[in-house]
Amino acid sequence: MRFTSKRLEPNLLLKLESWRSRVVLLLCLAGFAVLLGRAFYLQALNNDFLQAKGEARFVRVVDMPASRGAVTDRHGKMLAISTPVESIWTSPSELEIDATQIAKLAAALGMDRKALADRIADSSKNFVWLKRQLPPEQAMRVMALKIPGVFQQREFRRYYPSGDVTAHIIGFTGQDDQGQEGIELAQQGTLASATGQKRVIKDRKGRIVEDIENLKAPREGRSLKLSIDERFQYLAHRELKAAVEANKAKGGALVMLDAKTGEILALVNQPDFNPNNREHVQLKQMRNRSITDVFEPGSTFKPFAVSAALEAGIVKPETVIVTGPGLTIGSKTITDLPHRSTQLTVAQIIQTSSNIGTAKLALQLPSERLWNLYNELGFGVAPKTGFPGEATGKLRPVKTWRPIEQATMGYGYGISVSALQLARAYTIFTNDGVLLPVTFLKRDGDVIGKQIISPKTAKTMAQMLETVTQQGGTATKSQVSGYRIGGKTGTSHKLVGGQYAENQYVSTFVGYGPVSSPRYIIAVTIDEPSAGKHFGGDVSAPVFSNVMTQALRMSGVLPDVEALREASATPRAAVAMAKEPG
Repeated sequence: MRFTSKRLEPNLLLKLESWRSRVVLLLCLAGFAVLLGRAFYLQALNNDFLQAKGEARFVRVVDMPASRGAVTDRHGKMLAISTPVESIWTSPSELEIDATQIAKLAAALGMDRKALADRIADSSKNFVWLKRQLPPEQAMRVMALKIPGVFQQREFRRYYPSGDVTAHIIGFTGQDDQGQEGIELAQQGTLASATGQKRVIKDRKGRIVEDIENLKAPREGRSLKLSIDERFQYLAHRELKAAVEANKAKGGALVMLDAKTGEILALVNQPDFNPNNREHVQLKQMRNRSITDVFEPGSTFKPFAVSAALEAGIVKPETVIVTGPGLTIGSKTITDLPHRSTQLTVAQIIQTSSNIGTAKLALQLPSERLWNLYNELGFGVAPKTGFPGEATGKLRPVKTWRPIEQATMGYGYGISVSALQLARAYTIFTNDGVLLPVTFLKRDGDVIGKQIISPKTAKTMAQMLETVTQQGGTATKSQVSGYRIGGKTGTSHKLVGGQYAENQYVSTFVGYGPVSSPRYIIAVTIDEPSAGKHFGGDVSAPVFSNVMTQALRMSGVLPDVEALREASATPRAAVAMAKEPG
């Protein structure tokens, strides 16, 4: 076979000028240089940019919750504690869910289907709570649905073991673990925890696959030990509730103090509420009447006016005062109950609770002296326990006093106080005239009080207050078998719309025991009793007796020797009393 070559046509020949090939080559090299420079810039000089873009897809910063501090009573019994719970959240922008899954998720969460659908409808949102603070078992049922974009987060929920018994003291927290009422609010700075943070790697289903670093360590809240004795708290709650129900009263309050330290051992109110379930709680149930409500104390105030008269030296316990038929000041006439004598000693004025006798003693004193005493006792001033909503009460400026007001304030009208203020004022009769500061926190050191009246006057008043509980006094129902008790009854008309209501009363008793060596002070108020009795000696004094009786026995306080001797008229009775517990 023979091949023949043919000359190509000139038009088919491609001729490229040398300079043009060099330009193409240079352009290619320049492009490669730009790409290499860009790669070097991103990988070496600006690595953070790519790192950030990558981390934005799989690195997350998550919270590390910490537990709020526990609250205990003086003996370490838990009154408030945080328990771990799970909260469910989603990122609508990442959520992959259909109508069937929405129905299943709503059922597992215990939510309305439409409400859930509305909550996740906005796909522009990156974070939405679906339901917070679920029990772990319920959260497990939710997560078992394995819906992409639904996540859980550990939180803590506050639990109150004593429920309604300590509700008015402890208060409660909100969903964000912030104190809302009571000690939880007052001691927020101490109890509050601080949430920590850490950086983690998550997969597309939201599961943590690796911890990268801790950004901020979580801080646990500090625990708090209160002065409250849970045993006395239960006891006081039970007796007050029974008394309010038996007397068909609107409400009630009880405060129990350590007579030597001023520590609040029990504080209860009626009506009450359960802080663990506040779904249907009304505001009136949450009101801490012992601290926030004020009332005119009536005859429980008489010992202070009589103390001022004794301190001034204008009378002695045996001084006779004319107490009948009445005391007219301007257009007003002060009277006593008909059965009282028209002549009483100062001691009998306290024992039988004479308005006229107390008013006459108050009028013999300079008004400035009385005002100073009332003010130093803490009336018109907040008790400074740190508790939210402390009432100051009302003590009018002395320059506005008229004679009738000076007289009526002597027996507890024209002045308003809280149950806590009243209980605290009685510490002068259990501490040789020294007024003690009150507290909700357990005290370990010595207590510094303020000398208000002399020890001699305080002892004299203690003897008078003991006669109130004995035969012939107004508070025989406050007696405690085997112990000497002192105290004072009070029954005041309620001020309604600027006028004293005819049949609405506040019934009060404040007392302490044993007189020989005081351990406890208890103030009881019953608001508007309507079951037929309204005197403090009939309504409030029995509550005092029941609480004091059991508290002294629980504490192992031995009966008074003198009282035991008087009660041992028959040997068998004495033996029975000696064998009583505590």
